[in-house]
Amino acid sequence: MARYTGPKSKISRRFGEAILGPSKALTKKNYGPGQHGRGRRRKPSEYAVQLAEKQKVKYIYGVLERQFAKTFDKAARRQGITGEILLQLLEARLDNTVYRLGIAPTRRAARQLVSHKHITVNGEIANIPSMELRPGDIIGVREKSKSLEVIANSLGARSSKRYPWLEWETSTLQGKFVTYPERDQIPEKIQEQLIVELYSK
Repeated sequence: MARYTGPKSKISRRFGEAILGPSKALTKKNYGPGQHGRGRRRKPSEYAVQLAEKQKVKYIYGVLERQFAKTFDKAARRQGITGEILLQLLEARLDNTVYRLGIAPTRRAARQLVSHKHITVNGEIANIPSMELRPGDIIGVREKSKSLEVIANSLGARSSKRYPWLEWETSTLQGKFVTYPERDQIPEKIQEQLIVELYSK
């Protein structure tokens, strides 16, 4: 399946924030990419603002258009606030959870670890990055993969920051998806209401 593999700094400059990881380009070139990046741009339309927010979320979580639309449709069919449920479903993806637990340094790396069968869910090997986790699911590193350099380095550099909806056990290299996160617990700056408005047109 196709994924964006181009320059991360270009995407960061487009949205004005480091959505794909730290980027020096934001401080060196604090204007949009392309030959017209420095030029004066007219005020974007309401539709353009809504579309940009959706694109930003797709880049953050590494989701393609069809998959994103399916996730939104699932969120819209559930009871509650659609925008918040959408973010909860994206956070519950296996690749995102592997990243949040610190097993991988980025979501891209997490997706690759899952695809290459280095991750288990409830003791079974899982190789579908978009797999939706349920509260109580146990995510672990496959026994043969515990010595992998990328995993060891990522866990070694793991920050002290913890996410309230996840638990981690260092001795067994296992984590638990405790519950779906509350909106204020998700650190990314996302205006999910704009996406809801876009899809409701």
